[in-house]
Amino acid sequence: MNRYGDGEGMYRTHLFGSPSIIVCFPSISKYIYRSGDLFIVKWPNVDLMGPTSLGAVHGKAHARIRSYLTNAINRPDSLRRIAAHVQPRMVAALQSWAHQGQLKGYSEVKKVTFENIGKLFVSFEPGPGLESMDKLFDGLLKGIRAQPINVPGFAYHYAIQCRKKLEAIFRVELEKKKNGNGVETTNDLMDGLMKIEDDEGNKLSDHEIVENIVALVVGGYDSTALSSTWALYFLAKFPYVLKKLREENIAACKNKKGEFITTEDLSRMKYTANVVEETIRMANISAINFRLATREVEYKGYTIPKDWKVILWIRYLHTNPENFDDPMCFNPDRWNKPAKPGTFQVFGGGSRICPGNMLARLQIALFLHHLSVGYKWELVNPDAEIIYLSHPIPVDGVDIKLSKITDQQ
Repeated sequence: MNRYGDGEGMYRTHLFGSPSIIVCFPSISKYIYRSGDLFIVKWPNVDLMGPTSLGAVHGKAHARIRSYLTNAINRPDSLRRIAAHVQPRMVAALQSWAHQGQLKGYSEVKKVTFENIGKLFVSFEPGPGLESMDKLFDGLLKGIRAQPINVPGFAYHYAIQCRKKLEAIFRVELEKKKNGNGVETTNDLMDGLMKIEDDEGNKLSDHEIVENIVALVVGGYDSTALSSTWALYFLAKFPYVLKKLREENIAACKNKKGEFITTEDLSRMKYTANVVEETIRMANISAINFRLATREVEYKGYTIPKDWKVILWIRYLHTNPENFDDPMCFNPDRWNKPAKPGTFQVFGGGSRICPGNMLARLQIALFLHHLSVGYKWELVNPDAEIIYLSHPIPVDGVDIKLSKITDQQ
């Protein structure tokens, strides 16, 4: 990349139907993230995410939704409550996996992650309805990075149909909450969105609530499931890492005061935190981020034209040997010291950093705890090829053989 932008890590191209600037060095990436007035968020196919959703709005509209979400899913007291809520399903899922013996890791991790997100966000219970929604979200996700061709047979067209069905499902749930209709009193994310007010006392419209719920499930579900799946994969590939992880988590079990571990327990588990950071670095779930130049911008002698897309190439940052030694090696010990400034941007940066970043880390750490202390597994196809669209994953869906660890093992 040194031959582009005189070593500034930026070059001109044409992607997603628009003239674009790709940036891939820490300094220019930090500049763009911190200049929210010059570079606004502008994803392709934003209609699939929802024009009034958190990822699409700006200014006060963005601030009020973000403030609520930060309090609801990212504060220590919220994370403490969520940790107690999600662990029973994780434990039950792992027990079920052991009975199966051989399974597709990605499919099974997606299932338990979606069950937990469904309960946290909309108080949905597991069952056929939730499984149908899972398939609809899968169709929606595949259309987000597809060419916007609204013709039957194309991913974008199918994604639009999936979104319409999801909106209808959430609209019914919203009406139930508004009217009482015998629904139990809940305290989920949709309930919170219904209560948000701006400075003039105006609440979100039903349309805004539904769009935000759809977008938040997209952001909080598949990315966490993919990262947890990659943890399964990497730990099977690097047994010495699993050994250290297991030792730390077994030691934590001896000190815990209840049936499940707490966020306080996790705060003392430094190696587990390292494994989480290394997993999300190498998984690179969000390989690129999108911005739009609101006016012509000069940066170190180079001009970024107004209305051009700016694409932040996050995967390059995380796999560049100038940023991380031996970057393709799964090495949690690298996190014993902080990453170089601006080189680790898995959750974005600036005022638009992912509001659920601590929730994602929490869910992965809890999954790793119960997995490592109770189970052993191996990859059925350790040399499986990797596919990269719409997200990176081994082509076999991480096919594993898993069994419970006995006292003799």
